[in-house]
Amino acid sequence: MNSIEAINYHVHFKKEAFTRLNSYISKSEPSKIIVLVDENTKKECLPYFISQIEPSTNIETIEIKAGEIHKNIETCVLVWNKLTELNSDRKSLLINLGGGMVTDLGGFVASTFKRGIKFINIPTTLLSMVDASVGSKTGVDLGTLKNLIGLFSNPEMVIIDSAFLTTVPKRELHSGLAEIIKYGLTYDTSLWNKIKVNSKVLDANLDDLIYRSVEIKNEVVLQDPKENGLRKILNFGHTIGHAIESYFLESEYKETLTHGEAIAIGMVVEGYYSCKLLDFPMEELTSIKSTIIDFFGSVTIKKEDYVAILDLMKYDKKNIGSTVNFVLLEDLANFKIDCTVEHSLLLEGLDYYNQ
Repeated sequence: MNSIEAINYHVHFKKEAFTRLNSYISKSEPSKIIVLVDENTKKECLPYFISQIEPSTNIETIEIKAGEIHKNIETCVLVWNKLTELNSDRKSLLINLGGGMVTDLGGFVASTFKRGIKFINIPTTLLSMVDASVGSKTGVDLGTLKNLIGLFSNPEMVIIDSAFLTTVPKRELHSGLAEIIKYGLTYDTSLWNKIKVNSKVLDANLDDLIYRSVEIKNEVVLQDPKENGLRKILNFGHTIGHAIESYFLESEYKETLTHGEAIAIGMVVEGYYSCKLLDFPMEELTSIKSTIIDFFGSVTIKKEDYVAILDLMKYDKKNIGSTVNFVLLEDLANFKIDCTVEHSLLLEGLDYYNQ
């Protein structure tokens, strides 16, 4: 697979990617190499990573706890302190080995430590490969509010190797599929068509799906790096999806949803708003809902949950003042940004998902 040129860095794939990494390390001669892992990637991914780099390469590791609940400033402080204890300087290199939580947080930590050290992202989940790998967004959550603290910062490179996915549970693979569905609905109808007619699409075309998804996100980001226009399409399903994710994350009585599960619900709900406001075809929405339920199952959202979920949307990063903005669809791959939705319709959309 050919490398993809992003903004001031490249995304490299499979075995060729590690050849590029070894060459980079040899030429740049970092003063220290630190690999950031969580509890899972230390066990499941670090040994494979070490086997792919030159034997003479000396690395240190920093381990953090796994899970979105630990994507916060407290974890950043822990990593900043560890970097300091390791005598890291401004020529040090941080390699973030993990899912989107690790690459988002690790990129933010690197970009702020001593006013910025270089970092490389190696996503190890499908979600992080097709979403977090491109776009230069770094950041952490503020409490349960998604990605409120962060900045745009480019890695030196991104390495994508689907061999890491052999360690990922099926539920996490499906979490990544939600973002691929989003690309199909908003940008490339042929991608959506592949998914909706093949329940085993992740078994048959995984590398192709990853590559096309990275291509799409990169094409969008190159045209709109700071999310002023086109890039907002990447938020389809995310306005209410993030609120649902946060609500289930902070609740003592509900099972935490994966990011993809919450965004999948969000796409159904925001698809309903699209039908009501922009005449998006109802038969397409029916197909979207049935496909998403087939892959993700259904989640019960009780009516007494609605108010708290809608209240969380006021913290969405796309909002202007008190106005909650949505990306909605006029048709497949035909979108409209900065849409507003009346409160009564917000409730109707949640009812539609629950039907």
